[in-house]
Amino acid sequence: MEAIDAIDRALIVATQGGLPLVSRPYDALGETLGLPATEVQRRLAGLLERGIIRRIGAVPNHYALGYVANGMTVWDVDDALIDTLGEAVGQMPCVTHCYQRPRHLPDWPYNLFAMVHGHDRDEVLAQAALIAQRLGDAVRARDVLFSSRILKKTGLRLVG
Repeated sequence: MEAIDAIDRALIVATQGGLPLVSRPYDALGETLGLPATEVQRRLAGLLERGIIRRIGAVPNHYALGYVANGMTVWDVDDALIDTLGEAVGQMPCVTHCYQRPRHLPDWPYNLFAMVHGHDRDEVLAQAALIAQRLGDAVRARDVLFSSRILKKTGLRLVG
């Protein structure tokens, strides 16, 4: 992987907590870093293309939007089908993220995880039922794990 230069590092540090919440965030970043907005955009695109950063996107606070029931649906499906099934589940509008995890037998048979959010637990359970329909006979076991508290999620942070 190609190394980053000092400007890329400064850009990562400036954006790792999020883009500025202004109408022209690239201009604001450019002003802070002494770069034109077009250079900020070009460098961010290059960081994405090289895989140094994975994405630039909005991360809404689902609690503030009224989605206070959060359920990680867990599924035991055939490993040979998991890519196809995971892709199908991940495309569902009610699923915010979907991924494969290793089983830990005999206590934990689940290998497919899909996060859903709802206004209440009944809404989450209804979404889990829709996922079960999509998975059909491939499901051998399933469960829904509800959040009991809010954890702050952050990725790796660079120090300025």
